[in-house]
Amino acid sequence: MKLIYQNMLSFLIVILTTLGIILYSVTSTSTTWEYNRTYKSLESYAGNLEKIALKTDPNTGEIHNITGDNIRTVEQVLSERNVQFAVFDYKNNQVYPSHPSNVKLHLKKSYWNKLKQGKTIRNIQKPEGTEGNPQLSKKGDISYVYVLTPWFQNGKLVAAVWAGSDVSELQTNIGEINSRLYFALLISLLAAIILSFLLSRYQVNRINRLRGATRRVANNDFSVQIESKNRDELDDLADDFNKMVKSLEASDKEIKRQEQRRKEFMADASHEMRTPLTTINGLLEGLAYDAIPEESKGQSIELMRNETNRLIRLVNENLDYEKIRTNQITLARREFDATVPLKDITSQLEKKAGESNDKITLKTPEDKLMTYADYDRFVQVMFNIIQNSIQFTNDGEVTVSGYRKDDKHASIFEIKDTGIGMSEDQVKNIWDRYYKADPSRKNRKYGESGLGLSIVHQLIENHGGEIKVKSELDKGTTFTVTFFDEGYEHNKSDDEE
Repeated sequence: MKLIYQNMLSFLIVILTTLGIILYSVTSTSTTWEYNRTYKSLESYAGNLEKIALKTDPNTGEIHNITGDNIRTVEQVLSERNVQFAVFDYKNNQVYPSHPSNVKLHLKKSYWNKLKQGKTIRNIQKPEGTEGNPQLSKKGDISYVYVLTPWFQNGKLVAAVWAGSDVSELQTNIGEINSRLYFALLISLLAAIILSFLLSRYQVNRINRLRGATRRVANNDFSVQIESKNRDELDDLADDFNKMVKSLEASDKEIKRQEQRRKEFMADASHEMRTPLTTINGLLEGLAYDAIPEESKGQSIELMRNETNRLIRLVNENLDYEKIRTNQITLARREFDATVPLKDITSQLEKKAGESNDKITLKTPEDKLMTYADYDRFVQVMFNIIQNSIQFTNDGEVTVSGYRKDDKHASIFEIKDTGIGMSEDQVKNIWDRYYKADPSRKNRKYGESGLGLSIVHQLIENHGGEIKVKSELDKGTTFTVTFFDEGYEHNKSDDEE
């Protein structure tokens, strides 16, 4: 079943149930009200008749000044309301209207006992002939709504009057009220059907908007956005949908960007591998066919060793990155003096810096520079960053600084160069796998694969530390690495920078 019909059915069930309860309550109330109004009118007529007609002998208790003529006069005045009277004396004998055969009619004993107690009786009388009912002057198969009221004088029951009205008149009034109610119910039902259809269609249209937007997203159209007025859960769903689309769009861009990086890496890796493999293969063929002079064989073997090391380094970098990324390595963190490994690293890289006419400088405190990290991974991080700075600096300077910042419970290291620098877009991407800030520059001697900084970034994250970079084209780059002390939980919102 379509959702619009489900909603309409739900609305109609609720509305019909509500209308049914209201109709039942109103009809019951109106019926009760009509009966009570009739009872009160009859009680009023009986009371007025008592004031007009009741005269009794105080010695005998007989009723005087109440004759059939004056009661019939009262009945004629109330003929439009079809009111009938019957009177019973203190002995429970019907004295008006009198029976044609002079048969004494009486009220039920239970009724008479209640009348003696001063109670007024309200009831409905079935067609005449029923035992215990008065004999009325009007014959026929008629039912009456009636009241029985006692007449007292000097604290004694001297008479009782039966005042009744044709029930058909009452039922006519109730029928008119009910017919109006049923007409109102019909109008309400028609209005409910129309309103439920309009409301259901409105809600379904909002859902269809979401369906249409979903189909567009499924077809890789991430430009779709759904208007939300923050009114209800459907608007909340629209907000969540818009957030999802933005997330999917960002993920799609990232996937495409990473795919482009992968293609570039595969092309670079293929090129990097093909060159040493071609060199090694050529040298091996030369040695196999004795085409290389004896005095050049040592140089050829050394060249093959260097090219083999390049291949091993390229493969190891890929394996190392995957292990770090998937947390397959265990960090053996401890506290050590970082000045010692920094001196070793700068000493190892001085020759490479000299080949580019670069000057490398180390600045650390005279006291120990205590750092909490995995020693071997710390060396790997600093070596990669410093080597990267040397690689992109010619005839310049690379400065390595280290210091403590106790208010941050951290050891901070800065590697600053005066090299070619990077643009803002390049800075955003340098942590990406396979990315090369300067793809036109191939430093085969160092075997750049685009993985070094990705490994550095992942290792620092695994340490719970931070790495930041500031760079400007043709002015140089500064890397800032922070290692936090043992047991200190760093909150990025506390950073001043």
